[in-house]
Amino acid sequence: MPPFEDLTDDDLARISLPAVTFLHGGTVIDADGPRRADVLIRGGRIEAVGLQGLDVPRRAQVLDATGCVVAPGLVDLHTHLRQPGREEAETVESGSRAAALGGYTAVVAMPNTEPAIDCAAVVKEVQELGRDACCEVAVAGAITVGRAGTQLAPMAEMAALGVRIFTDDGTGVADTRLMRRALEYSSTVSRPDGTGVLLAQHCEDASMAAGGAMHEGEWSSRLGIPGQPHEAEELMVMRDLALARLTGTPIHFLHLSTAGSVELVRRAKAAGQAVTAEATPHHFTLTHAAVAGYDPVFKVHPPLRTEADVQAIRRGLADGTIDAIATDHAPHAAEAKEAPFDEAAPGMLGLETALALALTELALPIADVLALMSWRPATIAGLADQGRPVAAGEWANLCVVDPAATWTVDATRLASKSTNTPFAGRQLTGKVRHTVWRGEAVVVDGEAQR
Repeated sequence: MPPFEDLTDDDLARISLPAVTFLHGGTVIDADGPRRADVLIRGGRIEAVGLQGLDVPRRAQVLDATGCVVAPGLVDLHTHLRQPGREEAETVESGSRAAALGGYTAVVAMPNTEPAIDCAAVVKEVQELGRDACCEVAVAGAITVGRAGTQLAPMAEMAALGVRIFTDDGTGVADTRLMRRALEYSSTVSRPDGTGVLLAQHCEDASMAAGGAMHEGEWSSRLGIPGQPHEAEELMVMRDLALARLTGTPIHFLHLSTAGSVELVRRAKAAGQAVTAEATPHHFTLTHAAVAGYDPVFKVHPPLRTEADVQAIRRGLADGTIDAIATDHAPHAAEAKEAPFDEAAPGMLGLETALALALTELALPIADVLALMSWRPATIAGLADQGRPVAAGEWANLCVVDPAATWTVDATRLASKSTNTPFAGRQLTGKVRHTVWRGEAVVVDGEAQR
């Protein structure tokens, strides 16, 4: 067989060669810092990184990264893919496509599906659906059977399938004794690779939040909409920090939204407690004043809070109190959002806008934003092949971001099957140009390839 460069089209048709992709002209930013470098990918892995001496095959797919940042792919700790049971709102296929367009090479699929992901059979179903996805789909399992908060789910059998994160997201585990047992149980469970599992709590005291459709405060009073006070979240954060100390077990807090919650986590970390936390783009960009027009697109749980809470979330992201930005991507069919505000389903889209919102709204260097959206959440999720350095031998899970590109959010052009974004019409800075997952360019020049 002649050298690769001398192969004819007929030669290439007769043999199977690993795909070769060349990212040219970008600046690499990962946990090791920034450097100007091109990236050569072959057979799903990074073969070489550098400026000179890269032997680029004639038939390589060349992706222009001029003026762009080449980074480890983003990882979302909190994605609702709705399948099984709510395919009218989203599927693993459509949600993963939205994720890839947003720069994500991995998402953690939340278990509040129908049926809930609370046993090995449903875990396997979602994992099978994820085989044809546009990114890695890591499955989260429920803490309790049916997410009903009364009986522990079989975490060990789900962990045996690789599940790392367990949560009843959408509701908090209200029974204190049961949550203690869940933490104790989780400390005895491990995945096939020997790594442990992690409980993630939706912090909402159901008795205090009952009937509330937005934040309890000035705007709920003006609008006559029942509200949820800060304390509905903070009481559960306090309780679970105490339970985690008692059991000596790590814990992760989902979508923190209040200044008080951020301060509780800050103090716990200062005391050496093993706690991690995430915050969403809508909680560091929007306040409860957005509800003034009664538009259900702004209904979300936990609810949009005050300006002081927004600033506290931003400070928490900047100082490391909050470890990750997670989307809480929550698609809903149109009819679910067209009901009166207090009856409408809570939730917002987030996968395609999260990175741009962070780059536009947060006064942070792009490297810090990438840490919050790539390698830190990858570590929390226990995804060994994600958030890795851009280096030879690593799996090619990468996103290429143009930090200067401006664009306007158009709900009708998003990849999700739903359109419930609160950011429609907003101009943002920062756009994903390419996404590469296991060596395959699943997004090229901002267009999905599947």
